[in-house]
Amino acid sequence: MPKSISAEKAARVAERKRLRNRSRKSATKTHLTRAEKLIAANQPEAQQAVMDTISALDRDAKKGAIHRNTAARRKSRLMKKFNQAKLSGSAQRKTDKA
Repeated sequence: MPKSISAEKAARVAERKRLRNRSRKSATKTHLTRAEKLIAANQPEAQQAVMDTISALDRDAKKGAIHRNTAARRKSRLMKKFNQAKLSGSAQRKTDKA
């Protein structure tokens, strides 16, 4: 229990920020999951989903919901999956044509 008035206010502010950040992080995780599923299914919408996810990660990092290095790590891993799927997809198309 906070002892001073300023500590009570700080607790109220922290709770508001926690709830706001939780909502932001949840939405970003949803973007990430959707993008990964589209990548795995080799869908053409995967590129737009990846761009939306990167944008959401950057926004969360800018707002302070997640650390900037966490955002960078998640973007890097997502792009790695996307690029590998793109390469394997183009390799399959070449073998299908041959």
